[in-house]
Amino acid sequence: MSATSITAIRARRVWDSRGRPTVEADVELAGGARGRAIAPAGASRGTREAVDLRDGGTRFGGADVLSACEHVRSTLARALSGRDALDQASIDAAIVAQDGTPNKAKLGGNATVAVSMAVAHAAAASRDMPLWKHLAGDGPVSLPLPEVQIFGGGAHAGRRVDVQDFMVMPVGAWTFGDAISIVAEVYRAAGALMQEAGTLAGVADEGGWWPAFASNEEALAMLVRAIERAGLRPGEDVAISLDIAASEFGRDGRYRLALDGAELDRDGMAAMLVDWIERYPIASIEDPFAEDDRVAWIRFGEAVGARVQIVGDDYLTTDAAQVDRAALDRACNAVLVKPNQAGTLSEARAALDAGKRHRFGTIVSARSGETEDVTVAHLAVGWNAGQLKVGSFARSERMAKWNEVLRIEESLGSGAVFAGAGALPIRRPARASGKPPTR
Repeated sequence: MSATSITAIRARRVWDSRGRPTVEADVELAGGARGRAIAPAGASRGTREAVDLRDGGTRFGGADVLSACEHVRSTLARALSGRDALDQASIDAAIVAQDGTPNKAKLGGNATVAVSMAVAHAAAASRDMPLWKHLAGDGPVSLPLPEVQIFGGGAHAGRRVDVQDFMVMPVGAWTFGDAISIVAEVYRAAGALMQEAGTLAGVADEGGWWPAFASNEEALAMLVRAIERAGLRPGEDVAISLDIAASEFGRDGRYRLALDGAELDRDGMAAMLVDWIERYPIASIEDPFAEDDRVAWIRFGEAVGARVQIVGDDYLTTDAAQVDRAALDRACNAVLVKPNQAGTLSEARAALDAGKRHRFGTIVSARSGETEDVTVAHLAVGWNAGQLKVGSFARSERMAKWNEVLRIEESLGSGAVFAGAGALPIRRPARASGKPPTR
């Protein structure tokens, strides 16, 4: 047995940022190295993604994970015992084989992803290196362009607004540290504006300001005002990114915007989004249509795909085959990569690699139900994804990820490369010459 052979796998119930149970896995290797990871959970979920295994019944509203933890301790521990943690592909293939379902329904995606990520951490520890470096191997790495929620809506905020995320991307930044400083100023300015307007009412699931707007577009206007209040230039220093999460309110090609009191067909929905793109500095739109409205996706991609990043989340569900099909259709030009959506790191990496083959933007993403686990920060760097989305600029489960990337940037020293606006699969306006002062 080699020093990197798996000797023990343990699991326990821990708690996520919404106070719901989730699975934490520990992996121990023969040489003494250990790895630990925690499964996140989503509120807005695609129908094809890996499903969490919950116990049902009345305990914790049916959301307990004791059965998923037991699958880790028994089924997965037996199947992976003695396997080499350095062979992530073989580990994940064994996990998939043990489950045997297309959506991880037998063992639970929460069990499989926790173990898969914990194995990667143990492997990195056995090599005495950070996870991002272990994942990168001899490949290039870059610090990701952050995509940060300022206002939370949709399923993350009691559906006070229909659009799920109103976000910013610091496209004018030169370093990751500068990018995060820019975001901090915009977040603070947005809170001050809402307080002045008497509409400050706490934060949503991912830390963005809780929305109190009369229409969806009012949030866009307020976001532009926040960028300007921070002393920044909309579209040049900071661009807007939207997660429409249209599967939450779209059915059979029709979209009901409750806040606006409107019901639109797919053409009307597209026209509204194109109008927003024309009038606001929007660089990215995620899930603009329902996951089953393929016609709308293809038409929208043809109309604005050269001008804006169109991100598939529910539409692609971190699935390489879906990415290939979307590329053929030209339905979108970016893929959101959520490890728990796939169920293992290898499957998530395959979706990201498929995106790169098609020159898509690639965005590693956390979920609305998060923890102190910082794995996604390392994936974004080690996989050279170019973009990272973990929620807002508040709450420790979010800040842990942003802070981890800052540490990685510092460790890289003068060799650090910031992906910046170049990570977007579209042309951006040229920046002013000269490096701006660090904020």
